[in-house]
Amino acid sequence: MAAKLRKGDKVVVLAGKDKGKEGTISLVDPSAGKAVVDGLNMAVRHTRQTQTAQGGRIPKAMPIALSNLSLIDSNGKPTRVGFKVEDGKKMRFAKSTGETIDA
Repeated sequence: MAAKLRKGDKVVVLAGKDKGKEGTISLVDPSAGKAVVDGLNMAVRHTRQTQTAQGGRIPKAMPIALSNLSLIDSNGKPTRVGFKVEDGKKMRFAKSTGETIDA
């Protein structure tokens, strides 16, 4: 299946403890159907101190299911993503406004 959400997309969380918050996708795992959004779904990881890294309680962004994320369009509202072919290239477009996402 084609990727409706990609790294660098600005998204809003639709469900979960961070519902309504916005962020940018930093990592997408298509096989698991999850994405990591900067600053959202934070969990504390306890790490041991090493010679190179400081140990302690380090906050880490955990993956969120792609079904719980929605792309933000140019108006700043959540929108669904569709696909259309322009000049022989498959392009993503916002279903609410109809404008293309990929330039």
